[in-house]
This record gives sequence, C-alpha cells and structure tokens, in this order.
Amino acid sequence: MSRKRAFVGGAVAAALLLAGCSGGGDGGSGDSAASPATKGKVKLEFWSWTEGIEGQVKVWNKEHPETQVSFVNAAGDTVYQKLRAAVKAGTAPCISKMDGMNLASFASDGLLTDITKIAAPYKSKYTAAAWNAVSPGGTTFGIPTGSSPLFTAYRADLFKKYGLQAPRTWDDLIAAGKKVQRENKKIKIFNMAGEDPSTLVDLSWQAGAQWYKAAGDHWVIDFTSPESLKAGDVVQQLVDNNLASGASYADPGVFKTWDNGGTILMTTSTWQLPIYDTNFPKSKGKWQLADAPLFDASTPRTSSNFDTTAVLKGCKYPDRAAQFAAWLSSSKESLTALTDPKSKSGLFPAVPDVTPYVDKIIPTDMFNGESDSAKVITTAASRVGDQWQYGPDYAAMYAEMQKQWGQVMKKQLKVKDMLASLQSWTVKDLNDKGVKAVAAG
Repeated sequence: MSRKRAFVGGAVAAALLLAGCSGGGDGGSGDSAASPATKGKVKLEFWSWTEGIEGQVKVWNKEHPETQVSFVNAAGDTVYQKLRAAVKAGTAPCISKMDGMNLASFASDGLLTDITKIAAPYKSKYTAAAWNAVSPGGTTFGIPTGSSPLFTAYRADLFKKYGLQAPRTWDDLIAAGKKVQRENKKIKIFNMAGEDPSTLVDLSWQAGAQWYKAAGDHWVIDFTSPESLKAGDVVQQLVDNNLASGASYADPGVFKTWDNGGTILMTTSTWQLPIYDTNFPKSKGKWQLADAPLFDASTPRTSSNFDTTAVLKGCKYPDRAAQFAAWLSSSKESLTALTDPKSKSGLFPAVPDVTPYVDKIIPTDMFNGESDSAKVITTAASRVGDQWQYGPDYAAMYAEMQKQWGQVMKKQLKVKDMLASLQSWTVKDLNDKGVKAVAAG
C-alpha cells in the first residue's frame, strides 16, 4: 500500500512542443454534449480496473442502445505496457482508465486522441484542476473520472495528551512535532518514506509551485521558485529535527506506525479512508479529520491525484467515447452508485459540487465525531490548486527524484540542492530528447 499514487507523466502544450501528440479520427466536431456527431449504432471497448465500473457499464448499455460499451477488466501491474503495445499494434480499446500522470505520458508519446473540441461541452462539469489532468499543456485527451484531494487525519487522543491543536499551517506542524519530541523522543508528527518523495510534490503543489509550465513552443522548468523552496524548507526541517518516521509504504505493516501511536498525524485522501478503517483496530474512534496545513491562509490550497478516462489513438468514435465517459463520472445516476462503499470503487468525484457524495464515504467508526468530517473533505475538494502541470519527461524526472530523495532522508543531501539538481537535470533531459526547455529565471 502506498500513501499516494506515484506521480509520473508527460504533457504536450502544442504541436510545436511534441510532434504527433494526437491520433485517430476526428470523430466530428462535438458541437453538443447531448448529441454526438457520429450517427447510428456503435460499439466501444473500455478497459478499466475500478470495482463497480462494470455494473455501471451495464446500466449505460441498457439506457443507450446506440452506443454499446464492451467492458474489459484490465487489472494488473502491466496494464500500461499492454495498452502501449495495443496502440502500436492497432488493437487498442477506444477508451481506458488512466491516472492523470499516465494520461500525460501517453499523450506526450503520441498514443492518445486529441478530443479538445469534442470534450469542450463537458468541461464545466468538472473542477479546473481535474480538467488540467486530462488537458496536459492545454490539449484535451480524455474525461476526468475521480479525484483524491488531500487533507489531514490525526490522533486526537494523543494530540490532547501532548497539548496540541490540529496544525493550521506547516509551521504549526513543525512546532507541534518539536513539542512532542521534547516530551517523548519516540513520537513522530509525520511520516516520510525513503522511497516516496510525494511529500515534496504535495507541498510544492500546495505552496503554489509550478515545476513545468507550457509556454508557446517550449517548456519553462522551475524547481527553485520561492514556492518550491518554501515547500523544501518544511521537508528539510522535518528531516533535520528528526520529526518524521520513515516507515515504507511498501511494508504491509506500515499501518502500525499510526495505529500504535508512534506517528500521530498523516496527510491522506478519500480513497484511503476505508483502508484505514480496516487496518487501525487499536486506534479506531480516536482519529479526527482537519484541513491540510496551509502555507498561506489567504490562498488556501491543497493537492490531489486524478483518475481519468483517456481516449486512445485509433478510436473511431471519440465523440461517443467522451459522451460515455462524461456520463460515467458526472451523472448523478452513475456517481450515486460508484461513491457508495458497497460498490468498492473507492471513487471520489471530480465534479464541482461533491456534497451529495461525501457523507457515505466516511467510516464514522474511525473518527471521534468532534469535527465535521464531511466539511473537511468538501473543503479539500474545493482547494485543489489548478496551477500544477505535468511535463513530457515527468516519469523520468520522478525516478531521478526518488534516487536523490533517499539521500535527503539519510541527511546526505539538502532539499534545496536536490531541487536545483532536478531543475538542471530536467532541462537537459528535455533538450536531449528534442523538446525545447529552459530554466525559469
């Protein structure tokens, strides 16, 4: 189990950035969300591995005889490799589930269909940040499916014991961690795994950083902005003051880090709530939710991951594909079913108004009832920063960051030096690949 889905991906801003960024037929102009340009009966193949989705496909097929969707359960560690091979062989499905990062990398490799005009009528159904996830560099390649906005869960019983309040800012969290350390060296305020630099990604996103920015015919790379350095400083303080535990998210026993009270706070999201409810037997009922710590109260911002339905290269009916994908992830009928815990989908909507779907996803037995959990989750969904973009080599950059992150956790490398190294590395890597990139400055 990992705390967050790893961040990888790539993006295209325009034809000048990456050649061949789109493929497949144009599917018509998509003038109306309700009336696709394609006429007559069509069949679409859809790959996914989200529980509950197959049931919704059956509902769709019953109600939409002219667009029949064939569902394929594509669960497995090699699904993205299989999709790449299928596109190259001309046997790919029309649409497939993808996380936002893989959609961007598939787009940069020319494996998706540009549906910018077709998808435009659906844009208002989703949050701006969610639409960014399907529109790397400004070109749309899919429809948002679900989001994972970040918020905080903390051991309210232990916070009370040590005289702490839920941290409103990252400075508050550092101060709380130091106070706990003065009383009990074994207690940590946070956890940062040696293999998982997503904490730095999250904090940079929350601070307002933009590591990749599409600008005309090139990319601007900025890992050393004041916002990134501010995020890096928080990580550095956690490391320097020994405030974070280092439990690996690949360890099945990682839950004990929090359940036994050794670590008393975590940033978390909606898809993880049922996991914690199942795996925190000792501390059930002792947890409380709070907003994610902020950098600037005047600009409250958090981060998220996004699931999408991507339209692959070679799809003959992208307008129908977009219509189905939008129904799946924005219609009240579909969302009511998919957000029900009984569906086991773990899906949390990427729509602007999530209030109809929040209450039932909260495992009430896990929390002490002293805060409004639904409000915390709704607030997080509304605060996801929409400035974040993925660049063409994000996957390779992330792999490089993982290597350096391990050194940071061992106090062998400073975070600010890692950020400077990543900026130089990324600019060189992109230019070496024929993608024009410059360092911000």
